[in-house]
Amino acid sequence: MQGNRFIRTALCAALLAAGAAQAGNLTIESWRTDDKALWEDVLIPAFNKKYPDVKVKFAPTAPTEYDSSLQTRLTGGTAGDLITCRPFDKSLDLFKKGYLESLNGKQGMQNFPESAKVAWQTDDGKSSFCMPMGAVMHGFLYNKKIFTELGVQPPKTIDEFHKVLEAAKKAGKVPLALGTADQWEANQIVFTSIGAPYWKGEEGRKALIAGKAKFTDPQFVAAWDEMSKWGPYLAKGYSAQTYADTQNLFASGKAAVVAVGSWDISYYNQNAKFEYGAFPPPVPKAGDKCYISDHPDIGMGVNPKSKNKDDAYKFLTWLGSQEFADLYTNKVTGFYSLSNHLISVKDPVAKQMLDWRKSCASTIRLNAQIMNRGEPNMENELWNVNSQVLNGKMTPKDAATRIQTGFAKWYKPQQK
Repeated sequence: MQGNRFIRTALCAALLAAGAAQAGNLTIESWRTDDKALWEDVLIPAFNKKYPDVKVKFAPTAPTEYDSSLQTRLTGGTAGDLITCRPFDKSLDLFKKGYLESLNGKQGMQNFPESAKVAWQTDDGKSSFCMPMGAVMHGFLYNKKIFTELGVQPPKTIDEFHKVLEAAKKAGKVPLALGTADQWEANQIVFTSIGAPYWKGEEGRKALIAGKAKFTDPQFVAAWDEMSKWGPYLAKGYSAQTYADTQNLFASGKAAVVAVGSWDISYYNQNAKFEYGAFPPPVPKAGDKCYISDHPDIGMGVNPKSKNKDDAYKFLTWLGSQEFADLYTNKVTGFYSLSNHLISVKDPVAKQMLDWRKSCASTIRLNAQIMNRGEPNMENELWNVNSQVLNGKMTPKDAATRIQTGFAKWYKPQQK
């Protein structure tokens, strides 16, 4: 009997020791491999000033492998304590499968407006499962030297935009740096950005979801119509031009304008040897309201199987703080805090883009919520269709018909 008691005591001690080994250790899952140094040198040390006993490890996976490998680790019970969340359906799916904790009422969530939470909520808005971290914006950067030489100003209307591109073309410059080889830019940077002023941002997006508008309606066809006119202003061989080629082209000083996401600012800060500025998507005509694609891109959730949930929530509370919002916005240039905290943005171009929120209405990428759930997958279809329109291989009307037909195949509100 004594031997059994000794074994039980030893076993309990071992289990307690194992639990103690887990306490104070947190692992963050993420696809942002580019942010490794930022987390290790800036963010985690800042957190440790408040919580010195909590050891945090940032363990990113390559972006293309993140979703599948994270799913495998979650299924096998080996995933980290904190899960970096993609917006909308990918994270909603994880929550529905029980791989993310509900964050309703959790400390820090009160610092975010409802509009910021929508990317990590159930469709009915009743459950939140990731804390919003950062958003990205879409628009255009321009070479200030070239604009001065041409005697032009950043355009506010589509007519002014075309006049700028025409002036650059006549001067022997590449008017607009944009390629279609990788396809995703044609949708995520261009279509859902320049189209927002035509379909009036959230009004048009919600009308599609409600079945009260169709892609074949004039306000959506108008965006494809505008894109169909860009071919003559793009670089020779643009259909074979990759995203990296586009970055090189503008950074080399040969192009007047480049279509961008705000994350591109970091690249151009390092590689462009000239001054550049930013302007939002031009509006159809003078006096029209400005709309910007202001897209929630990254959040953070808690793994229900974390062995150290108390510390995971301490970390999440810190993510909702003013300190984190300021550090993240100013150290990851082009990613903007989604919190209500007032942040002073130090990078001049990043600040210029952020200030668009003061005069433009924000909307998210058109098809990000609900519309990608069926077959054919709308995100993949839009990559293809938008590239073909830019390449002059598909008419705006045919583009609208193809997207609408695919949408109506599986989405009941569009079958009326």
